[in-house]
Amino acid sequence: MASSDPILDSINEGVFTVDHDWRITAFNRAAEQITGVRQRDALGRMCCDVFRANICEGACALRRTFSSGNPVVSATANIIDANGNRVPIRISTALLRGQDGSVIGGVETFQDLSQLEQLRKELEARYTFEDIVGHSPAMRNLFDILPKIAESHSTVLIEGESGTGKELFARAIHNLSPRSKKRFVAVNCAALPDTLLESELFGYKAGAFTDARRDKPGRFVLADGGTIFLDEIGDVSPAMQVRLLRVLQERCVEPLGATESVKINVRVLAATNKDLAQLVREGKFREDLFYRIRVIYLKIPALRERREDIPLLVEHLIAKFNRLQEKDIAGLSQEVLVRLMDHNYPGNVRELENIIEQAFVLCRGGLIEPQHLPIELRPTDKTGVTSGAAMSMRSAEVHMIEQALKRNLGNRQRTAHELGINPSTLYRRLKSLGLTTPAQDGRSKKR
Repeated sequence: MASSDPILDSINEGVFTVDHDWRITAFNRAAEQITGVRQRDALGRMCCDVFRANICEGACALRRTFSSGNPVVSATANIIDANGNRVPIRISTALLRGQDGSVIGGVETFQDLSQLEQLRKELEARYTFEDIVGHSPAMRNLFDILPKIAESHSTVLIEGESGTGKELFARAIHNLSPRSKKRFVAVNCAALPDTLLESELFGYKAGAFTDARRDKPGRFVLADGGTIFLDEIGDVSPAMQVRLLRVLQERCVEPLGATESVKINVRVLAATNKDLAQLVREGKFREDLFYRIRVIYLKIPALRERREDIPLLVEHLIAKFNRLQEKDIAGLSQEVLVRLMDHNYPGNVRELENIIEQAFVLCRGGLIEPQHLPIELRPTDKTGVTSGAAMSMRSAEVHMIEQALKRNLGNRQRTAHELGINPSTLYRRLKSLGLTTPAQDGRSKKR
């Protein structure tokens, strides 16, 4: 094959071909620019020596095509360019056939995703806080106030359903606080009976009971100068509530078997999946303790209350599991996204993470499809799925547009910009979906 092909060189994507011995037989100009390897240096070399990709050893897309005869579309990988830099790429492969139809090699096209990855990082920087992901108004409000809360030393109560990420918020508060160089100590108050919880929290002195052969510092002492996180505080017994109240009032603990109290300098963050105010009304939680821990109050929204965050969370989880499992899953099919947007998530973000993790186990590459989902989210019959998916897509679109309009105070021009569509397209979608057109449309301003 000629060393330079005007047609290949006119293509914006990188293109190269190999023979049966995996030696490069064609290498276009875009491939030169992406890899930093000159065409004359690439021709005749083994493709793995030129690209040094993370999939070359065991998950080569072109090798899969040679084995199965089927093309690979939109797989992702990382290569190392001539300067030693990691370059993310999206690749597609196919067999290369001669005039008689026989296979004479393979062809691979690849696209540089560096700019796209940088854009994604910039977007994630805007929409993430530590490991907390979201761009819904509820999450943005929390992001706005977390740094201010972190600067203070006040006790914080974090309420939210199981799986909403209460400990992530607690860790974010600690990591942003002046106490960040000291310990963050987490205790699940619901996991231990009273006797064990007492010794864990307050510690004990040698000889306090039969097996106490030496002193053991409690979690409050271990967290001295830092932060203690009391998870599931709504489950502690009335007796333990009294002990905790004393710690918060006097800022000291008394280990089991001790004759003197130990002064502590600890910030207390508490969390619960219960309505503590309701427990107080029912007489199941002490009112004085409630007001001691509820100096600052954070309510973490359930995932069903911020569905517009689901695509961003999915992107974050796919990137996470690609990294952990060394896979190259490109994303979700449209039908899977519809199903995830329509699900109610009683387990919240933790449930969504489990769904994506299971899909990674079943999906070998490319896109996550419905058959990779848990059985309760898979299609049951073709007719039902089609109509259900269509209705789900419509409801998801309505929700996304309505939320964007609210964020932009009804301004259609700004809303269209946020959604990445033309204002006239947005206007047509508003009419098609039967949504009320806001009074302010971005073309005129009230004076």
